[in-house]
Amino acid sequence: MTSIRKPMFAMLASIAVSCWASQGLQAQNGGQSAASVADRLPEWAFIWDPNVKVPPPDDKPNSLPGSSASYSWKQARDLFVAPDWHPGDHAPMPDIVANGRKPDVRACGSCHRAEGTGGPENASLAGLPVSYIVQQIADFKSGARKMSGPDRPSVSLMMGSVKAMTDAEALAAAQYFSALKPKRNVKVVEAETIPKTGEARLFFTKAPGGRTEPLGRRIVEFPDNEDQFELRDSRSTFTAYAPTGSLAKGEALAKTGGSGATVPCGICHGPTLQGVGPIPRIAGRSSTYLVRQLYEFKTGGRATGAGALMKQAVEKLSPDDIIAVAAYVGSLEP
Repeated sequence: MTSIRKPMFAMLASIAVSCWASQGLQAQNGGQSAASVADRLPEWAFIWDPNVKVPPPDDKPNSLPGSSASYSWKQARDLFVAPDWHPGDHAPMPDIVANGRKPDVRACGSCHRAEGTGGPENASLAGLPVSYIVQQIADFKSGARKMSGPDRPSVSLMMGSVKAMTDAEALAAAQYFSALKPKRNVKVVEAETIPKTGEARLFFTKAPGGRTEPLGRRIVEFPDNEDQFELRDSRSTFTAYAPTGSLAKGEALAKTGGSGATVPCGICHGPTLQGVGPIPRIAGRSSTYLVRQLYEFKTGGRATGAGALMKQAVEKLSPDDIIAVAAYVGSLEP
């Protein structure tokens, strides 16, 4: 097997620990209302540092275990290419998924991976309803669905692609991803101390040296193999660390509504949270992604369609409640 180089998206400095709505933050913002503190952006879920120096990619082919394919870092960095490490695992990709359409529409499978597994920085699409995917593309295109936080490239490139995408291309992509079987690729682990966060760009990576740091009130999701993920292998797996007690608390909120804090998720998303009709699956998705979406529903970034109903469901949730729900739902079988 060819030796794999250092990840291409490495950050040179650590992301500071953000204790979302912690006591220290509340003291620091003593003049703000409780609501404004509760709605503060969870920076740890919206990672981006524009000052990262990315090494130039090379043409040397890389290989991965379990695949006969090979791709260079230059190909992995080319967003008009969807590296297909395991073509036998799925139906042929439509051209819009495999290659996009230059100059504006990137290959859907590049960021969301050939099998729609995505990563902590974006959405998993495998198995979502066709109508749901088409509607989200339309909402992004019209500006009805917004994304908070810094102007991350994952956001700007997505917005540019959907605005140039035709209805036929959107439908072809939606039909392809919808037909894929979701994969369980995230393990949620409760912890108080985690591997020290170090190199990161759009997602957390581990600092060298085996050091640790407090988790605090956040979720930190690491790729188990950074090179494999950054070479865009759909079989990449992740470990999401959540605060101790999150899973039990999240289960109670998701199943019972937590004595009025919310409503049971299964009312809309089905008893196993794997979706019902046009309502999407939420079970087994990235906990980081789920935090971002709950935040958007709560603060109005997703206000169209079912967004109004979701806003009612999340408006009473505290930041810790959102973490707990995201951790529990992410731990389920997709």
